Amino acid sequence: MSEFRSGFACFVGRPNAGKSTLMNALVGEKVAIMSSRPQTTRRAIRGIVSREDAQLVIVDTPGLHRPRTLLGQRLNDLVRETFAEVDVIGFCLPANERIGPGDRWIARELADARAPVVAIVTKLDTVPRERVAEHLLAVSELGDWADVVPVSSIKGVQVDVLTDVLVKHLPVGPPLYPEGEITDEPEDVRVAELIREAALEGVRDELPHSIAVVVEEMVEPEDGGVLQVRAHVFVERDSQKGIIIGKGGSRLKEVGATARQGIERLLGRRVYLDLHVKVAKDWQRDPKQLGRLGF
Repeated sequence: MSEFRSGFACFVGRPNAGKSTLMNALVGEKVAIMSSRPQTTRRAIRGIVSREDAQLVIVDTPGLHRPRTLLGQRLNDLVRETFAEVDVIGFCLPANERIGPGDRWIARELADARAPVVAIVTKLDTVPRERVAEHLLAVSELGDWADVVPVSSIKGVQVDVLTDVLVKHLPVGPPLYPEGEITDEPEDVRVAELIREAALEGVRDELPHSIAVVVEEMVEPEDGGVLQVRAHVFVERDSQKGIIIGKGGSRLKEVGATARQGIERLLGRRVYLDLHVKVAKDWQRDPKQLGRLGF
């Protein structure tokens, strides 16, 4: 019997490279929220893959980008801090997009990384086979990678192969989390993220970046009935508040209904969700407000 391995991997890449979808596919359950919007991930979220021979803790990070706000700067710092501490790094490059300046910039950042870097070609299912071969060649030439693995998170293609490759780079050691645990994210943070995911659907342009959610309280009723969840959705301007609420509150009602379904699935019980939209002026650029919102 080979020795048990355990340790940390992180997924790095530009915004919308398929990092969160890939982490959920490896874990086998939804741990990170997903959206077609860049910068959906705003914190280092951990997903835990437990096998008989290993425990792989995956850290999903925000997309590395050229920051335009203090929030953007802090997210980039978080990515750098994360990849400096893990045992193996997965650099995600989507198959349906040509390698661009953003990828080259990240490749240069990773060139000095202490941990081995595995190049992961994501979204394999979105392109024809000949395009994949071309892309794999371009990815191979981009840097000195420990491995190059093409995957499709949606179709589950090569997901197990990728897990094997990442585990191979982990040190020998005991499990870091109890068996059956899939994340160490606090419940209120996961609930807030599900609300933000629902709020991101169908909004346009700059608004996705301006949305933050804080769960103010989760009140357990004495009779053990419906859990009361009270949360604030923060935006930066009054005009954005109007967009989130919608005509006669219709949009907010939709967000609440979608989020409640996700929260009930997560918690395995009925939930009453009380949502309020508030304006925190230019919070992405204000250190005090960023701190208050958990960044």
